[in-house]
Amino acid sequence: MQKVFKQAITIALTLGVLAGCAGEEESIQKAPLPVVESNFTPVKVWGHKVGSGVGQYFSKLSPAVGYGKIFVADRDGIVQALEPDTGKVIWSQDLESDITAKISGGITVSYSKVFLGTENAEVIALDEETGEELWRTSVEGEVLAAPLVDEGLVIVNTSRGVLEALDADTGEDKWRLSGEVPTLTLRGDSAPVAISGGVFWGQANGRLAGALMGTGQMLWQQPIGSPKGSTEIDRLVDVDASPVIAGERLFAVGYNGNLVSIDLRTGQPAWKRSYSSANNFIVAGNQVYLITDKDHVVAVDARSGTEIWQNKDLEYRLLSSPVVIDGSVVVGDSEGYLHWLDPYTGEFTAQQKIDDSGIAIPPVKVSDGYLVVTRDGQINKMQMP
Repeated sequence: MQKVFKQAITIALTLGVLAGCAGEEESIQKAPLPVVESNFTPVKVWGHKVGSGVGQYFSKLSPAVGYGKIFVADRDGIVQALEPDTGKVIWSQDLESDITAKISGGITVSYSKVFLGTENAEVIALDEETGEELWRTSVEGEVLAAPLVDEGLVIVNTSRGVLEALDADTGEDKWRLSGEVPTLTLRGDSAPVAISGGVFWGQANGRLAGALMGTGQMLWQQPIGSPKGSTEIDRLVDVDASPVIAGERLFAVGYNGNLVSIDLRTGQPAWKRSYSSANNFIVAGNQVYLITDKDHVVAVDARSGTEIWQNKDLEYRLLSSPVVIDGSVVVGDSEGYLHWLDPYTGEFTAQQKIDDSGIAIPPVKVSDGYLVVTRDGQINKMQMP
């Protein structure tokens, strides 16, 4: 039943229509494309297509950069290593066996391996140099977020609320920590982060949790949001965005919840502000940049939680998470546009059409440019003019 609920809410949110218990429907209107006079136009260095991409599925597969390569994948199981300067394929591996691979969690590169998670409740490790499959382990639930690899462990947060640690060399199960999962949740899970022997992740019950990485012993849980309202949709409180560690603070945001800055030493909030989001966010310098559930782009002072600016001109355009490139805040949208915003004012500085299939993940920075991935699997390496 829970899986059916997840599919239903995903479709509802994607179409932009939420239905209440009494059958009332609220139509959500996507903002028209803003008219922007671009101050610059990035140039395309090379392009490459990996399989069929992710289509309109939830999968938000982001490329990974490491060991002198760019690693990319599509949902059906094609994984490739590319040469950064040319986009030439170094190796290609097809992970599909008897069923579609459904890669959704990943890609993470570490310990000379490429780690991926799947909607088939598997974690897979490949050799980064050859693409050879080294091990494949079943876990407790779908893996929708990128695995964390640290201290010889691969840690995944599954759709069943289980944080599971595997041995990075063998895939052997080391420990599991189960959490509460409400009947109705958003489609997505928080990728765990780590520092100083601790692992931190968001939960579907509206809490941010911390545990000892070596043993899985719970350290603390901090509520980011609490269920409110009369319908199950109103009461969604998932913390699906990955937490961000910046200095001695841990930042987290929840759907129908709050943006919270937490002292890592005590686990107690330093400040809390009312923002609702299920998208990953970033901390750059003294500013937090996030995308709200209405697709407003917001900048918040990381020290105090004071809002600096809010841009509402991209409302309900299904934005990607933000990223900072060459001093600008950049987001992609479902129509395939990249939007560039001034980090201090939130005003548009440039706009660029990339692909009609849409952009679901933020651009990925590389040493001499950035990568833009479209839903149909097109990988473009771009550079600033």
